[in-house]
Amino acid sequence: MKKTLHFELIYQIAALVVAVILVHLVYVTVIRPNADAILEAQAQLAAEGKAYVQDRSIYVVLRDYEQETCFVLMFWAMAIMGFKARAALRERSLLQQDMLDIQEGTSILPEDARQYTRPIQALPEETREYLLPRTLISALQRFASTRNVQDVSEAVRAVCDTESDRLDSELSMVRYIAWAIPSIGFIGTVRGIGEALGQAYRAVEGDIAGVTASLGVAFNSTFIALVISIVLMFLMHQLQLIQERLVLDAHAYADQKLVRHMQVRSTDRSSV
Repeated sequence: MKKTLHFELIYQIAALVVAVILVHLVYVTVIRPNADAILEAQAQLAAEGKAYVQDRSIYVVLRDYEQETCFVLMFWAMAIMGFKARAALRERSLLQQDMLDIQEGTSILPEDARQYTRPIQALPEETREYLLPRTLISALQRFASTRNVQDVSEAVRAVCDTESDRLDSELSMVRYIAWAIPSIGFIGTVRGIGEALGQAYRAVEGDIAGVTASLGVAFNSTFIALVISIVLMFLMHQLQLIQERLVLDAHAYADQKLVRHMQVRSTDRSSV
């Protein structure tokens, strides 16, 4: 588990660095040069007094630093969610396997628990850390020690509840990013409005180019931030759905493939 956490931390840092480099590269080579060329052409037409229709180009909408930051955070969050979705789908593949090989009608006694535990413990270390193997091992060990089926059901539920809480807590960084993106958009709004107010005297003199450019910064940053936030929240809820289904299906697997086969002799019940 510690190796997994260290790898995930390194992966998140590397994903952030890659997102910063790629997004900034696109902005430097494509978006800002095109946006500057469009704005310069419009400013030249305005200076010459010629009539023109202001083109709401996507390059101009995306050109500011707030939008660039929002895209960096979006790709970082998507990389984190992709890592977790891949891990959940890999764990889900175990649900298609018959890990216990218990035939229909077979009864499992407390004395048999160790026999069924061995094949699961023989799995690779990484696979043993998955939810389903941990759930089955916990159930068999509890059955061997307590000789009580009700205790086994509680053990299965406890493992699944703990895993659900863990998966939910690991999405805290994604939730923070989803909150931070609209906030960065509002920062761009405040910056744009502040710059517009600082150039209000020019608007009084008849030059509204600076005011409109600053207001464009304000509205464009909020627009892009809200669109990215909508996309990110949709992906996050899809990831949560995958993880919740994994926990529920693992619980159902343990009940159907293991717990319902467990039986206790009458002598064991009387002793318990």
